[in-house]
Amino acid sequence: MKVLVIGSGGREHAICTAVAKSPRVEKIYAAPGNAGIAQLAECVPIGAMEFDKLVAFAKEKSIDFTIVGMDDPLVGGVVDEFEKAGLKVFGPRKNAAILEGSKAFSKDLMKKYGIPTAAYETFDDPEKALEYLKTAKIPIVLKASGLALGKGVLICETREEAFEGVKTLMEDKKFGEAGDTIVIEEFMTGPEVSVLSYTDGKTIQLMSSAMDHKRAGDGDTGLNTGGMGNISPSPYYTKEVDEFCKEHIYQKTVDAMAAEGRPFVGVIFFGLMLTPDGPKVLEYNCRFGDPEAQVVLPRQKTDIIDVMEHCVDGTLDQIKVEFEDNAACCVILASDGYPVKYDKGFPITGLDDPIFDNKNYFCFHSGTKFADDGKTVLTNGGRVLGVTALGKDLKEARAKAYEATEHVSFQNKYMRHDIGHAIDEVR
Repeated sequence: MKVLVIGSGGREHAICTAVAKSPRVEKIYAAPGNAGIAQLAECVPIGAMEFDKLVAFAKEKSIDFTIVGMDDPLVGGVVDEFEKAGLKVFGPRKNAAILEGSKAFSKDLMKKYGIPTAAYETFDDPEKALEYLKTAKIPIVLKASGLALGKGVLICETREEAFEGVKTLMEDKKFGEAGDTIVIEEFMTGPEVSVLSYTDGKTIQLMSSAMDHKRAGDGDTGLNTGGMGNISPSPYYTKEVDEFCKEHIYQKTVDAMAAEGRPFVGVIFFGLMLTPDGPKVLEYNCRFGDPEAQVVLPRQKTDIIDVMEHCVDGTLDQIKVEFEDNAACCVILASDGYPVKYDKGFPITGLDDPIFDNKNYFCFHSGTKFADDGKTVLTNGGRVLGVTALGKDLKEARAKAYEATEHVSFQNKYMRHDIGHAIDEVR
C-alpha cells in the first residue's frame, strides 16, 4: 500500500520509521518531510496546512492511507477534507481535535464529566483576568487556550508575574490568537507523566508511558520548550496510577467526547500530573507527542498500520497493541539559544556514523534540511535532532543515548545532560 505522512518533525520521522517496518507498505510519501525522513520516504513540497494540495496529491498518487502527525492541520480540519474526498485518513476530525485546539473546551469537558483536573477559570477579557488574579492563590498557572507549539504555559511564582503574564498572552499576543482566551488554573505539584493512546471513538488502547523534559536547562530550569528529551516507560507510572487512570480518566475521556457528538478517532495524548491528591489531567493533545513518539513508537511491537486501520474502521477492540519489554531514552540536540533566538543553517556531521546502523539506535530529524547540493544536511530549527536509544532498562537506554549524541556534531549544538534524572530519584 501507499502511505502519506503529513508533517516535518521528529514525530513524523518516528512515524515514518514505524510505517517502514510494516510489510504491507510499499511506498511512503511525506509532506513536506525533512532531510531525515527523505531516507525513508519521497518528500513532496506541500505544506501541512495546504489542504487542497494535499488532497489533490493523495488522489493523484492513489494514496491508500494518510497519517496526520501535526496538531495544526488536525485542529484546522484536514481529516474532514480527506474524508469528504473519500480518502482513508488517520486522525481526529476538526470537531474532536478541539480537545487540544481549545484548552477552555477541554477544561469544561473535564469539569462536566468528572475527570480529575486542576481547578480553573477561563477569561477572554484581560481586565477580568487581572481582577481575578488580585485575590487568587499564588503560585498560579496561565495557559493560552489555543495552539502555542507547547510553549503557551506560564508558571507564575508571584502576583506581579501573573499580571505580566496576562499582558504577554492577551495584549502583547506573544502566541497570536492562541492567547485570545486564557485558562487560569491552580498550581499543582508532582511528577508529570505522558500517556499516549489509540482510540476508535469507542475503544481505547494505551501505549507505553513516557516522561518529557520541558525546560530548556539542566535541573528543569529555564524556559518551557517543545521538549528537550524523553524516557519511556516513566518510572513514576505505577500499577496503582494505571488502575486509577483507567477508571477515572482514559475511557471517561473517550466516552465524554462521544457523548458530546465529537467521537475521537486517532491518538489522544494524556498529559498527567501525579499530585498528592492523585493523578490529574494537565492537558490533552490530539496527536503523538514530540519527542514522546520518538521513545514510544520504537518500542511498539504491533504493526502501526494495522492498529491505525482498526482505529479508522471502528474495530480497535479486535486487535491487541503490544510493546517490547524494554526502555527508551531520547536526547534532543538543539540549537544554542532555543527556544528564544538561535542561528541555523550549519552543516551536521556524524549522521552516517555506523552506530545508527544498529537497530537499537535512532537519529530522528526534527529541524533539518538539505543544502543546495542536495546532499549536505543543515540545521533548520530550534530542535534539530532526537537521538534515541533502546536498552533493557532505563539506565541502559539513557547511557546508550548519551553515548550516541557524541557521534553527531554541528556548530551551536546544545543539549540537556540530565534527561532521565528521575531514574536516579525513584527507587
